[in-house]
Amino acid sequence: MRLAGIFSNLATVETPRLLLRPMSLDDAEDMFAYASDPQVVRFTSWNVHQSIDDTRAFLQHTVDAYRDDRAAGWAVEHKADRRMIGTCGFIWWNQADAKAELGYALSRDYWGQGYATEAASASIDFGFQVMRLHRIQAGCVAANTGSVRVLEKIGMTLEGTQREAVLDDYSFADLLLYAILRQEWEARTIC
Repeated sequence: MRLAGIFSNLATVETPRLLLRPMSLDDAEDMFAYASDPQVVRFTSWNVHQSIDDTRAFLQHTVDAYRDDRAAGWAVEHKADRRMIGTCGFIWWNQADAKAELGYALSRDYWGQGYATEAASASIDFGFQVMRLHRIQAGCVAANTGSVRVLEKIGMTLEGTQREAVLDDYSFADLLLYAILRQEWEARTIC
């Protein structure tokens, strides 16, 4: 079954402290503030934004993805601060196999306060409830202990390690593969 319009009409999701909302070109300054930080970008699959033009190009790519109804993440907006502090959501979606991959990045100013867990958990709920997924997966570099904690807190299971699969600071690093299945998510939501 094809699900149309989910990303072209991406809903805003509210959590206790955050709004997960579609990104817009107006987010450029907030995004550049963290996307230009090498510490934030270190464990991501994208490069440090060297200029605000890099950020605008990323946002335009995301807006285009929404328009074309392709998987794209949300802006993570801090409700109290009224600013975008990161991104979270699905970086690809295979509808035929009912699976998608979760990704996220947050401003360093907001690390260690549970925001990534809050955003990722809301994304997983959306994936199973709205996208009708059977499986949600995520990968992270083994040295990214903060991300490992997030993935474990949201109920994902470590499925394996791709040895020396990514280049990290000029050396190859292991990539940890995590996933959660619909029945595992349902068991967590019943408890």
